Amino acid sequence: MINSKIMFLAGHSKLPQGMAAKSVFETLTITAEVDKKYGVILEASCTLATTHGRDFMGSLLKGVSLKDGIEGSIEDIHKYYRGKATNALAAACKDLYLHYKQIKEEQ
Repeated sequence: MINSKIMFLAGHSKLPQGMAAKSVFETLTITAEVDKKYGVILEASCTLATTHGRDFMGSLLKGVSLKDGIEGSIEDIHKYYRGKATNALAAACKDLYLHYKQIKEEQ
């Protein structure tokens, strides 16, 4: 059942060479369920290869209000995620935020 108070967003970026996920995906994707009224990320996931990595990113983004921007989350990625996908995760977050801003401008 679709909840009209929630939007589903996806942000994409290129994966760097040498990543396990690169053998499965060409791009890294971050998806998020976002509350339309407050811009809060209710759930988030990504296409990192390990469940642990996907869960970590979900925890890092859950509760973030996109109304406040994405820079704080990007800083958190650089601070707490130490792996080859750091820049790809940051870029995917920026892309996801761009989609959010476009939707808000259309409304």
